[in-house]
Amino acid sequence: MLQSSKIYIAGHNGMVGSAIKRKLEKSGFFNFVYRSSNELDLRNQAEVQAFFHDEKPEYVFLAAAKVGGILANNTYRAEFLYDNLIMEANIINAAYLSEVTKLMFLGSSCIYPKLAPQPLKEEYLLTGELEYTNEPYAIAKIAGIKLCDAYRSQYGCNFISVMPTNLYGPNDNYDLEKSHVLPAMIRKFHEAKKNNLKEVIIWGTGSPLREFLHVDDLADACIYLMQKYNEPGLVNIGVGHDISIKDLAILVKEIVGFKGDIIQDLSKPDGTPRKLMDVTKLSEAGWKAKIGLEEGIRSVYHDLINEAWY
Repeated sequence: MLQSSKIYIAGHNGMVGSAIKRKLEKSGFFNFVYRSSNELDLRNQAEVQAFFHDEKPEYVFLAAAKVGGILANNTYRAEFLYDNLIMEANIINAAYLSEVTKLMFLGSSCIYPKLAPQPLKEEYLLTGELEYTNEPYAIAKIAGIKLCDAYRSQYGCNFISVMPTNLYGPNDNYDLEKSHVLPAMIRKFHEAKKNNLKEVIIWGTGSPLREFLHVDDLADACIYLMQKYNEPGLVNIGVGHDISIKDLAILVKEIVGFKGDIIQDLSKPDGTPRKLMDVTKLSEAGWKAKIGLEEGIRSVYHDLINEAWY
């Protein structure tokens, strides 16, 4: 991938797509093409094919997706399955028709079976039942992986797939009803400090273990793999270690500077006990995460303090 190569980032306004764009720009890449959802409906096959025909991108980062938390995933099951299936299928097929040099499909760790052994290895895909609440999204992402492999097998397309772990960073969602655990925790502790509250409540025992990757590290890994990796299947992208929800709460409390207590609501569920990605394949490909969790959260919070996100 040359600095002058024409690059299309599908989903360039989202947390992942915008991070990839930032990283590429810092690395000297400049020849970008992208469209907002108002300009190009990725669910419309004719529009997508016309876009690829006219623009002829050489490299494609497929980061566009309909996303949401557990409630949204479970409520809008048809939309999450249909929209994600049709978007990825349209882009992957158009990339083939317009002879794109290389495409990267970004998925999610939710593709793995609910009861898969830990840490999650790439070969565990399709070895058991999925978590019901996000099954439609997971099925769409699995279909994307298999579609990339099918186009590789039948047509010789250099299409690769990567599966990130839990992400955080710039352009994250801090809506308490829709956000994931880390951004929600940052906002809760910030608002508790701001409003001089005496306590912050976290769900369950705090014992579940979760892995967190800064989105700038993800972007770095994606660009590295786009340049270096050319194999079928999928590659996990993560840090290779995790932290308990209780210890995460203590860390966020310290970073925010909240002086009150952490209260555990034991009437609420813990969720999956552990969800850790095996990153052996990624390490063997020559990449490792650089941003530590404390460093990453401090950076995120510093950038948010003066924003109208709360």
